Amino acid sequence: MTAGSADDSEPDADGSGTGWPVALAGVTETVVTTLGPNKRWNVAALGVHAPDGNGPVTATTWGRTRTWRNFRERGSGYVQFTRDPVDFAEAALSVREEDEPILDSADAWVEVDIEQRDSGSEGDTQWVEWALRPVDSTVERRVVPTTNRGHAAVVEATVAASRLDVPSYDREMLLDRLAYFESVVETAGGERERVAFERIRDLIDAEW
Repeated sequence: MTAGSADDSEPDADGSGTGWPVALAGVTETVVTTLGPNKRWNVAALGVHAPDGNGPVTATTWGRTRTWRNFRERGSGYVQFTRDPVDFAEAALSVREEDEPILDSADAWVEVDIEQRDSGSEGDTQWVEWALRPVDSTVERRVVPTTNRGHAAVVEATVAASRLDVPSYDREMLLDRLAYFESVVETAGGERERVAFERIRDLIDAEW
């Protein structure tokens, strides 16, 4: 096992160890599992921000969510990199709990210690910025990168769907976005992307 520094965003040479298992740039959409008070693992979407200079990798939670609670009370979790659009849609929009922390679809994962860095509010919504420091990581499978517009549309649709009930966002504009993203999935997505969009429709109370 090759160890990396806690703030290193480059993957370890053998894909495992205490550094991040992938190179991070900008905001990487991931799935995070955190242990709840019922001893089950809550599954949620989490945008992971690449480090700024010598700072740590960070993530921000919005509102008093299960992830926020578990970050605060447990101080740890598992950040996972998955290409499965159904797992991502469910993580972003549903309450999903598992008996084990690592999803079958995870291509790589990293166990992280979590520490609050900053907090504030935007409108009526509380936000907290957290530092994510790797403890252990593993690459489950190596894949050749591909570009799938349908997959990207699913990710963007979950963002739009999560904002439907936020007063500061224009609901009609968000519904128009969802309709557009659905059309992209229908023309450019594969079977899993179509299943994911069906799950999005099931999980939100909206028509477009």
